[in-house]
Amino acid sequence: MLHYPVTLAESALLLLVAVIAGALNSIAGGGSFISFPTLIFLGLPSVNANATSTLGLWPGTMASVGAYRKAMSAALIKRIVPLVIITLAGSLVGARLLLKTHVTTFDRLVPWLLLQGTVLFTFRARINAWVAQRRQQDGPSHWQVIGVTVAQAALGIYTGYFGAGVGIVMLPLLSVMGIENIHTMSGVRMFLVTCGNTVAIAVFIFARAIFWPQALLMMLGAAAGGYAGAYFAQKMQQRTVSYLVIAIGAAMTTYFFWKAYLRG
Repeated sequence: MLHYPVTLAESALLLLVAVIAGALNSIAGGGSFISFPTLIFLGLPSVNANATSTLGLWPGTMASVGAYRKAMSAALIKRIVPLVIITLAGSLVGARLLLKTHVTTFDRLVPWLLLQGTVLFTFRARINAWVAQRRQQDGPSHWQVIGVTVAQAALGIYTGYFGAGVGIVMLPLLSVMGIENIHTMSGVRMFLVTCGNTVAIAVFIFARAIFWPQALLMMLGAAAGGYAGAYFAQKMQQRTVSYLVIAIGAAMTTYFFWKAYLRG
């Protein structure tokens, strides 16, 4: 079990960051965009910071799933079972890769993945129109599910390996599957992220990669922020939430491009 001393000021900072990150995850994703750098700032090694951040934000994603439960039907959950299975398998692979490789190489891929996800989400209305047309002409819904499942496998690996902003990329995939309501999309996204993170956390705990004092503090804040964020997001207009998702995706993409290619 890893320990790193935490001062009172650092404890307050971690709680505040976790509340914000939990709320951000429940609304649009990207909570680890602030939690992971904060842990690095406090002196944790990058791999351990990522593992600790994943555990710290996990209660927030769980709380968000509960808050979105009314937006998801039993039939919808059954429909996404292939995505759940592939997410679990992919996250297991990703978590093991994180513990065996250096994060620098993957960091250079992160901004491209975020850019792609943000662009796809921005034009999701056109994607939905194309999907609807294809259904009317050929009705290949099973091929669409297969395609999305393959893409989700890659996102499952990303979830276990790094995970920052993975929800941004999941949203357009759910749109391709014909899920149009932004709140339903958010609920499914949080459910898939929670499944993937659960597997990754088990791997991290077994490998003793977690810094527990920091993780426990963040778990408290993330649970409150996650539920509150999901609750208030459902009170907002869908267009408002969509604009927020796009803004967060653009900001995250810009930051990670700067970090990977321009800094220093």
